[in-house]
Amino acid sequence: MRSDVASLPGSPERPNEDWVAATPPTPGRGGAVVLLDGVTPPAGDDGCVHGVPWFTAQLGGALTELSASRTDMPLPGILSLAIRRTADAHRDTCDLSHVRTPQATVVLARWDEVSVEHLVLSDSVLLLESPDGAVRAVLDDRLDRVPDEILRSLAATDRLRNREGGFFTAAADPAVAARAVTGTTPRAEVRSLAALTDGASRWVELFTEGDWTDCLTVLREEGAPGLLNRVRTLETADERAGGIRRWKLHDDASAAFVELLSPRT
Repeated sequence: MRSDVASLPGSPERPNEDWVAATPPTPGRGGAVVLLDGVTPPAGDDGCVHGVPWFTAQLGGALTELSASRTDMPLPGILSLAIRRTADAHRDTCDLSHVRTPQATVVLARWDEVSVEHLVLSDSVLLLESPDGAVRAVLDDRLDRVPDEILRSLAATDRLRNREGGFFTAAADPAVAARAVTGTTPRAEVRSLAALTDGASRWVELFTEGDWTDCLTVLREEGAPGLLNRVRTLETADERAGGIRRWKLHDDASAAFVELLSPRT
């Protein structure tokens, strides 16, 4: 197995709100990838004294540990327990009922010698590559279905946040784990996998430099840092050309790539 992870902050003036980790298999157990994209709150009160980087570190650490230690538990259960642990860590100091309490998107993948499990919640991306090179993107597209005019309004967005008919993120309610996109694939049918926050998936989704198969090729040949550097170059060039295709010039960007089978397998 070969794994590679990288993460870049969107700005040197702000802490990185992403979390990414890849754990190698241990004897009798499989490996895992955990990727979180913390949701940057608008200026003002969010009911928490800690902040998003603290939250993603707490949740990411819990997901990483539980993915390895609770192999008996399906991934939605892992996410539910990790959310509960994280909420308990600041329940006495923070207002967890606040609609903007710290929250994050989630990609979680775990594998052993038999199967590859996956879970995706909100707009980060998981890519699964088969031995013949075909790439399948696992997406939770509920946020994409929200019209841009609603997302431009903080109040309107808040009314859809973690609500039926809107979109879901990992915040303080463990029940949200049941809303995730999940599945299982035989291990022999997965050559490699990759997880991308939306700051990294811009290479495909914003700049259309290639499709998901091309993105996997970049990750294999240049590693996760190579993909992120490509995104930064495109963002800078777009700004100089007067591009207006996004709200942020640079977003926190994270990627993980794991090769499970030899490319010749």
